[in-house]
Amino acid sequence: MTAPWILRQQKALLAQRGHAWLLQGPSGLGQYALGLALVQAWLCERPTEQGACGSCGSCHAIEVRTHADLCVLMPETVMLELGWPLSEAAQKKIDDKERKPSREIRVETMRDAVEFAQRTSARGRGKAVLVYPAERMNHVTANALLKTLEEPPGDVKFVLASEAAHQLLPTIRSRCLGHTMAWPDTAESLAWLATQDVKPADAPALLRAAGGRPDDAMLFARSGRDPKAWALLPKAMARGDASALTGWAPAQAVDALQKLCHDLMAVRAGGSPRFFEAAELPPASGLAALGAWSRELARTARTAEHPFNAGLMLEALASQAQRALRLA
Repeated sequence: MTAPWILRQQKALLAQRGHAWLLQGPSGLGQYALGLALVQAWLCERPTEQGACGSCGSCHAIEVRTHADLCVLMPETVMLELGWPLSEAAQKKIDDKERKPSREIRVETMRDAVEFAQRTSARGRGKAVLVYPAERMNHVTANALLKTLEEPPGDVKFVLASEAAHQLLPTIRSRCLGHTMAWPDTAESLAWLATQDVKPADAPALLRAAGGRPDDAMLFARSGRDPKAWALLPKAMARGDASALTGWAPAQAVDALQKLCHDLMAVRAGGSPRFFEAAELPPASGLAALGAWSRELARTARTAEHPFNAGLMLEALASQAQRALRLA
């Protein structure tokens, strides 16, 4: 079920003209879902003002990932997660262990997309290019897109969906119509999570852990982690109890500790916590100690996806948290 706030934004954007949209906002607000809905509506054979019909040949081709007039630009890791096929050459290299799936949008795929934009539409409804997450383009890749984005062929439209638009080249941002993603209210988010098979008893804790972002709350629910353990995490870290992170991937643990550090800094500065209830937090350390811990976590995040030893890394993170929280 498409989230109601995505449907509202889709209808509003389809009523406007423009050959390139930049969907921007923090993660968890549905940039990918909205971007895909837009390109599906643009290519649909029987579109309405609400969006694509969902039943024509074009909609079916997108559903099964075979539409000849849609070019999807994503890091290979994201394409595999979302079920989009890689090129034969890229898939062969990965299957043969010549290299790992790329975490960036490769310049070779961008050049293919530029060539795609020059071709004639196969189904006669124009062509569309979806770029997600757009911030995964490096400068070389982004510059390869720039001229086509500035002077596109008449029948091609672009949608760039980003969770960190500030990382995009200013020249890319200036050539797109910007749209800031709407932030749904708590009641609407909880109602939607219930349609995604999230237990109603768990949904409030999941939504709080995600900072109010429903897509991130759903990912937490599907990660296999116990949402009830979230409330216990802060005081477990104050004890240096690494068992509270059992079963977590290092990247998930770093993300959780960054949220804890954020809330403690907010409380110390006189604000309100965002990811935890105030009663769940240990006494806040001094801002200097918390600032140092925040910088350590940021450095750790750069290698969290590929740790040398995941178990040792979790123990080190718990020890680091305890040390930071003890410094009053």
